[in-house]
This record gives sequence, C-alpha cells and structure tokens, in this order.
Amino acid sequence: MAGAVALALLLAAGGASAVGEGEYGLPDIGSSAAVALSPAEQAEYGAETLRELRHYGLVMEDPLLQDWISGVGYRVVAAGERPEQTFTFFLLNIRDVNAWATLGGYIAMNAGLVLEADTEDEVAAVLSHEVAHVTQQHILRSVEKAKKDALPIALGMLGAIVAAQSAGDNGDATQAALVSGLALIQQRRINYTRTSEQEADRVGIRTLARAGFDPMAMADFFQTMQRLTRGEGASVPEYLRTHPLTTSRISEAKDRARGIIAEGVAGNARIVPAGLSNPLLPQRWKVPAGKQPATTTQGEARLPFLMARERLRVLSADSPVIALNFYPEFDRHDPELAAAQQYGRALAETNAGKTGAAIKRLQALASAHPDQYWMELALASAERRDGQVAIAEARYDRLLRNRPQNRAVILSYAQALIERGDQEAGERAVEVLRPLIDRGGDDLALQRSFARASELAGDSIRAGEAHAEAAFLSGRPQDALNQLERLKKQPLDYYQRARIDARIAAMTPTVLESRRRGLKPGEEDRNRVSFGLHVE
Repeated sequence: MAGAVALALLLAAGGASAVGEGEYGLPDIGSSAAVALSPAEQAEYGAETLRELRHYGLVMEDPLLQDWISGVGYRVVAAGERPEQTFTFFLLNIRDVNAWATLGGYIAMNAGLVLEADTEDEVAAVLSHEVAHVTQQHILRSVEKAKKDALPIALGMLGAIVAAQSAGDNGDATQAALVSGLALIQQRRINYTRTSEQEADRVGIRTLARAGFDPMAMADFFQTMQRLTRGEGASVPEYLRTHPLTTSRISEAKDRARGIIAEGVAGNARIVPAGLSNPLLPQRWKVPAGKQPATTTQGEARLPFLMARERLRVLSADSPVIALNFYPEFDRHDPELAAAQQYGRALAETNAGKTGAAIKRLQALASAHPDQYWMELALASAERRDGQVAIAEARYDRLLRNRPQNRAVILSYAQALIERGDQEAGERAVEVLRPLIDRGGDDLALQRSFARASELAGDSIRAGEAHAEAAFLSGRPQDALNQLERLKKQPLDYYQRARIDARIAAMTPTVLESRRRGLKPGEEDRNRVSFGLHVE
C-alpha cells in the first residue's frame, strides 16, 4: 500500500488543471509557471513517473516495440516546433484505450490504443497531439495552480486504490484504479480548456504532415474513438475521458488537414521540408534532407506497423492460449495484414510451446519478407526454445553482423546466450551488450541482461552495479542504494570505487525523497503490486 500511496502523491504533485491563458480570449502575457520547475526538475519528475510505473509492472519492456514507438515518436518530434526538447516514449501493458503526457517530455501510450488504430499514421497523430501539449507548455503552465490541489487529488486516487483492495479483488480493479487515476491526473495537469485542445490539435496536425504522415489521421482516429462508444453496452474509452471529443472537433480536425493538404501537396505526393532533421536524434530516426518518408498507406511500408500491432496483441494478452485463439484464420484480401497475423500467431505458438509450428510458419514468412528482420528474430527465438541452440545462435550472429547497433538484436542475442548459462556464453553476452552500455545505462532491459551476463562471466562487481541500476530503474531506489553500499565493502580498484561512489551520489536524492514521502528501506518490495505478465 505504501507504494501506491507514494505513486498517488508523486503523480498528484502537479495536481489539477488551472484556468488557461486562452479560456477567456485573453493574450498570453507570460506565466511564472515557466520557472516553477527547472528543466532538470521536469526531467526528474518524468523519470520518476516512469520508474514508478515499472515498479507496478505496467511498462511494456519489449525492445522491438520500444524501438518502434520511439521511432514513430521521434519522427514526429523532429518535425515539431521544439526538436531540441528531450522526449521519452513508452508503451503500457494496458488494454484500455488511452495516451498521456507528463513533465519532462515523457509520453505514454496504452497497448489498447495501438490495437484500435488502423494505421501507423493514427498512432503518430495521437503522439503528435501529446507532443504538442509538451512543446506548447500546457503542462508546465498549470503547475503553480496544480500544487494547491495536490492533496485532494492524491486522496481521491488513494481512496480508489483502497476501495479496490478492500473489495478483495485479484489485482485487476487495483490496476484499473491506478492506471485510470494516473491518466486522469496527468491529463488534468494539462489545461484541458477548449483552447488548449484546439491548440494541440492544430500544432499536432501540422507537425504530423511535416513528418510525412497523413494529416487526416487525427480526424480518422477521433472517428475510431467515436465508433467505440456506439452499440449496446459500449463504454466510453478512457482516452475520451481525458480528451473530450465533440463533432465540431472532428470537423475542425478535418478542415485543418484539408487546408494543410491544399498548401503542401503536389498531386498525391506529401512534401517534407528540405533538410528537416533533428541533430540530437539517433541517425536511424532522422529524416534525410529532401527525402519523403514512407507512410503506412504505401504497400509493404504498412507491414512494420501491422507486425508491431500483432506483437503488442500477443504480449499484452492474458495468456499465450488466449493470444492463439485470436488467430483462427488470416485475412484473404490483404497480403500485408495476413503476413502480420501469421507473425502474431507464430509468436503465440512459440510462447505456448508449439515451437515446431512456429518455426515452419516463420521460415515461410522470413523467406517471403527478407527485409523484415523482426521475423528472423522471432525465428531465432523459436529455434532456441525448440532446443536448436547452435542454429539459433548462428542466426543471431548473422543478424548482429548486419545490424551491429540494433538494440533489439543485441538484447535478444544476449538473452539467448544468457540462457545457455555457461561462462563462455556470459563472456560473449557481455561483449555483445558492451556497445549499448557504452552509449548509456538508462535502460532497464539492458541493465538486467548485463547483470546476468556479468555474473556468468565471473565479474561480480559489474554484475552488482548493473543489478543496482536495474533496481533503481524499477522504482526501488533504496534497494539500489543498499546494493551499492554492500559493493563498497568488497575489494575494489580505483575505477570501480569511483563509479560506485558517483552512482551513490546520484541516487541519494531520490532515496531521500522516498523517505520524505514515508517509505522505509525495503518497503518498495514488500508493498509492490505486480500486474505484468512476462511473455517473450
């Protein structure tokens, strides 16, 4: 319960919405909210929100899906009004339809929203809308007023959690209360007046077009949300509770999109401004000067999105059997959709132990779509779980040679080596993971893999450091600090001691803040509520 209390207080720190600058048609003459939190404080707030979500097992930690959602998000950011702003995109293992943004440019999207989207353009439209809330400082401007409302919101959210737990539920009601409260608090922090939503739509649609996506996609997604409310027994999607939708808003989105299309389209070709790029983005997410990015309406270019959607469907299902039941047959009229459905079924078959069927299916898919490395990665995983270890590792090795900087390939290969479980495999896994470690360690999946690989390789100090980093990123800062303090008692060389001292100094403020909120050492573990289901 203490963990839930901490999360409620943390998320309520920004509180409810305030009267906005445009609600009465008055010009914005500045706000002290711009200095209410420094950029570093905003970034730390967002990072702690993500750590708390991980603590409750709500974050989808799949490297392929993480790279996909980040790629879509950064493509939007590169075309936006503040490409220098740091953003972090992540998926939640929740089937409700929702997305939200918080301080520091942290943007979450529920699995359910992706599953309801028809195209990648619609996913990009939602991300573009949330990015606009950040770049237009809708969140930051409400912080001052929000602080006054923190306690009532925290108590309301805590009450929902307590009621769910008192009812003796199996975790589902608690999860629903927690996630709904989280989304509501984050979105109430944004000033959801008509003006704010209109501005986020206007800026978002233009950014969407500049990034090479269909500017009509935002209106299309709004219509999808509207359809979900129709029919007997239909409930209102969570997205509509935090993003009020009206018929006029859909019409306005369509009108804006038509205006942008009329301005910037020659014939049927979408135009991306020459030189559009963000020097801060990884190379694979930049838009080359003068080059038109492929959209999800162009034949084979739809397949990556469709595979991401099916992968998310399988990984967010309650069990592999339930995931398998979703694929009784495949679309006969849409080859790309049929291929994605075959891919999804193969993933479900692998997780259900039907590796022979999965291997046969994935071999055919990999042969038909040699440019889609997701399929070959899935094949290597199925082969490994089928006991064909040497074949799987050879496949991983080829993938790594072809994509030496690819995070998903690196982590998948390392996991296969770790599961082999001997010292030689551990040493090779450390070698495979080293490029990611050298680029930065703020990656939970990476730290977990590196810790286990270092253990197998016989490097107990590096293993301990990585385990501490994983604990910190999982929302257990006190545990992380305790592990580092224990490491200091071992014989260390100068560089090891310097690294550990630096991390202790960096983690200590977070631990002190946890204690200020009433948590005692070790309470994170004892009060953790786990909602996640591990499906590879």
